[in-house]
Amino acid sequence: VQLQASGGGLVQAGGSLRLSCAAPGHTFTNYNMGWFRQAPGKEREFVAASRASDGGTRYGNSVKGRFTISRDNAETTVYLQMNSLKPEDTAVYYCAADPGLPRLYLRVGEYDYFGQGTQVTVSS
Repeated sequence: VQLQASGGGLVQAGGSLRLSCAAPGHTFTNYNMGWFRQAPGKEREFVAASRASDGGTRYGNSVKGRFTISRDNAETTVYLQMNSLKPEDTAVYYCAADPGLPRLYLRVGEYDYFGQGTQVTVSS
């Protein structure tokens, strides 16, 4: 599964961005999905997860209340709506997918597939 993340860019602090993740020819109906981010010199950090089957969600502490993960009705695209952005949100954002049992996966190693990443830069 080749995941393609898009929607990154440059935004001022307090602004919003919506990231998208798709895989041409695939649907995410039976996939647990996630978003991670990695800032320069830091490890990849969990941002959000969406469970297959019921769409349950989980968020990292640093984004809780500001970011929302969701899927479109056709389950062909997963979104990450990011509001009230802060300079510390600056990172490359990666979407991830796993076809395992419906669960909320929080660790990089629990996902089978990662996209190429999209850069998000928040200026102060």
